[in-house]
Amino acid sequence: MRRDTALVYRSLALCAALALVGSCGRSGAGDDEGELPAAPTGVTAAAGSSTSVHVMWNAVSANPRVSAYEVYRGTTEVEEVPGSQHMVDVTRLRPSTSYVFTVRARDTEGRLGPPGRQVRAATPAAVATDDTAPTRPGGVRGRPVGSRAVELSWSASRDDRAVVSYDVYQGTAKIHSVGGAQTATVVTGLRPGARYVFTVRARDAADNLSPPGATVRLTTPGTDDGRGTAPTAFRATSHSAAGAYYLDLRWVPPRTDVVVTEYQVSLDGRVATSLVYGGDAPRDQASYSFYVGRDAGVRHRVRIRARLPDGTWGGFSVERTVTTGATGG
Repeated sequence: MRRDTALVYRSLALCAALALVGSCGRSGAGDDEGELPAAPTGVTAAAGSSTSVHVMWNAVSANPRVSAYEVYRGTTEVEEVPGSQHMVDVTRLRPSTSYVFTVRARDTEGRLGPPGRQVRAATPAAVATDDTAPTRPGGVRGRPVGSRAVELSWSASRDDRAVVSYDVYQGTAKIHSVGGAQTATVVTGLRPGARYVFTVRARDAADNLSPPGATVRLTTPGTDDGRGTAPTAFRATSHSAAGAYYLDLRWVPPRTDVVVTEYQVSLDGRVATSLVYGGDAPRDQASYSFYVGRDAGVRHRVRIRARLPDGTWGGFSVERTVTTGATGG
């Protein structure tokens, strides 16, 4: 009897455990609202000067998409950047101080994911008045590393005190930073078959910035992976107001890992305007209206493209022809 009773208890315990596992599984499978964004990976922090630290991380893929990243110093949120940005300079810090940073992703529904790993960085000591910038980095070279990354290297710059960091620029935008003892880095998150332009500048503790080193132009191998870099469902119409004519544009943003925040409008073969959104960038349907003149019956060709998370411009939408004073597109 004791043996049978023990078997019954073991059976009941096993059933309870299986029921609990099944319940947990059903709860996850039945969640129609999607999951919280994952914790950012690849988080790094490096002093940029005696009063700033450069924090970087990898993009987080989420459904719904990531709309912003929050950067914390200790437990205090100190920066918030759009989901298309994966780095930030935390400023107004104290010299000769150690700091701890974490990063969290927030999706388009406003839900905040868990923090990535803690990273530490120490600012160097403050310096007396220093107006001398480091020399430009020499021997800047680069090569693709697969279809989504490039490796850059350079010779160390000289400074009357010390180089604290090197800043990497893609075109005119700062996209990366490494410590002053480092003379090589890998830039990731790029697109296959895309052309990139990189420069490197040195920075000292007083925030003096060197002239850029030689420009490096690279094309990643392969072809674009078809993620839909061009806006779709593009339409253009015209309306008048107070004797002036405007073009009204509508489109569906390209699907990327993060929300697109910048667009460029081409009118009659030339760049007409740029459109930059803040934290309220449209996700499913976008629209924009702009002035084109006071004459009716003028035909215009218009198309639009998006700046992608890797800093390059995506493909243009289809081109539409519209005449002021008439609907079309």
